[in-house]
Amino acid sequence: MKRIAAALVAVGMAMSIVPAASAADYAQLTNVRTGHHATFDRVVFDLTGGQPEDSVSSVPEPVSCGSGKPISAPGVEFLEVRLQPADGHSYTGSRKITTGLPTAQSVVFTCDFEADLSIAIGVNHRDPTYRAYFLTGPLRYVVDINHS
Repeated sequence: MKRIAAALVAVGMAMSIVPAASAADYAQLTNVRTGHHATFDRVVFDLTGGQPEDSVSSVPEPVSCGSGKPISAPGVEFLEVRLQPADGHSYTGSRKITTGLPTAQSVVFTCDFEADLSIAIGVNHRDPTYRAYFLTGPLRYVVDINHS
């Protein structure tokens, strides 16, 4: 009986010290949309939950974070969007999208593991100029990529 009581006390103490993570604490991807505009192509990531940290970096090719293997997708260069903490577990769309747009040619998931979500956007030219930013009401992450 003392062992059970001691175990329950230990579990209770651990739960009071380490807060439980909830879905509201991090962003969840719900949709990916693309659009063509006069001077740029747009990729929009619809999110719920808290606003994550973001970064965008240029990579020569998309690579799976799990295997390290290249992911085949249209594009001369890729902009890899990284959102943390975020996941795409509730996203039900394709994880490899060919957009049909002239500049932002593809969107491929490269990582969705332990609240690390990375998605590469295939661009039709080298050294793309872009603007990445959050919008709220509802929460969205937007990447506008200039045509040239």
